Amino acid sequence: MTNKWTAADVPSQRGRTAVVTGANTGIGLETAKVLAARGASVVLAVRDTEKGKQAAAQIADAAPGADLTVQRLDLSSLASVRAAADELRARLPKIDLLINNAGVMYTPKQTTPDGYELQFATNHLGHFALTGLLLERMLPVEGSRVVTVSSIVHSQRGARINFDDLHARQSYDRTAAYSQSKLANLLFSYELDRRLSAGRTDTVSVAAHPGVADTELVRNSQAWRRQFMAVVGPLMGQSAAMGSLPSLRAATDPDVMGGQYYGPDGRGGFKGHPTVVSSSDQSHDATLQARLWTVSQELTGVTFPV
Repeated sequence: MTNKWTAADVPSQRGRTAVVTGANTGIGLETAKVLAARGASVVLAVRDTEKGKQAAAQIADAAPGADLTVQRLDLSSLASVRAAADELRARLPKIDLLINNAGVMYTPKQTTPDGYELQFATNHLGHFALTGLLLERMLPVEGSRVVTVSSIVHSQRGARINFDDLHARQSYDRTAAYSQSKLANLLFSYELDRRLSAGRTDTVSVAAHPGVADTELVRNSQAWRRQFMAVVGPLMGQSAAMGSLPSLRAATDPDVMGGQYYGPDGRGGFKGHPTVVSSSDQSHDATLQARLWTVSQELTGVTFPV
């Protein structure tokens, strides 16, 4: 294997089943495309099923004969998460890979049907619930993995879990809310792996981040931020295909270990080839991990079989 890991290093995925959230565009689409091309049965779990079908057609064009299905999943609604999990459990006897990729970024203040702040609900709570509801299909599967996609902003100055105002009812800052959700992704990933390891299961939890990738995620950003990214993005960032490589490596590299975090190897983690990277000290705070886990269980009503 080369030092610069690429999609060509993804081993055969034949016989494996992968569920990828947000697989209709950007990093999720590129991740699903490579997994399908390597022989995996891929479930595109998306909010808009028409866009999901278009993505499936695009993947099928690139990988004729690919085994693809589209599953409706709105991560901002716990009712939708439960319905999707019920359908997936009924249809899939096993799940080898769950890639928690979907997300929203820098949205104006919005409240979900459950009464929660949109970014925290979609990026963290929805994936927390989905993972807990699907885990029974993964635990008996040797080599199964949960990959949760975070961001370099989890460690930006001031990033924290505001337990006193998780849903921004007192005040809302879209940047702080996004950073909170991405820090939550890492805290969840690490705590999940600790629990899986303690239970001596065959499943591991791994995290990844795409660096600065050219995707539609910035569409909800302020105008100045969109203009800034239009200018500096091509210089600082990378394509969605390159941005998908950390997730793909975390999901498929035989040498991956639970509790690792993968991201680009370039300066600042903005771009490059995927490698093991470090995360903030705060993300490794065991007390913070456990507290967030307890709160997430209370908010979602989902408990884990580990």
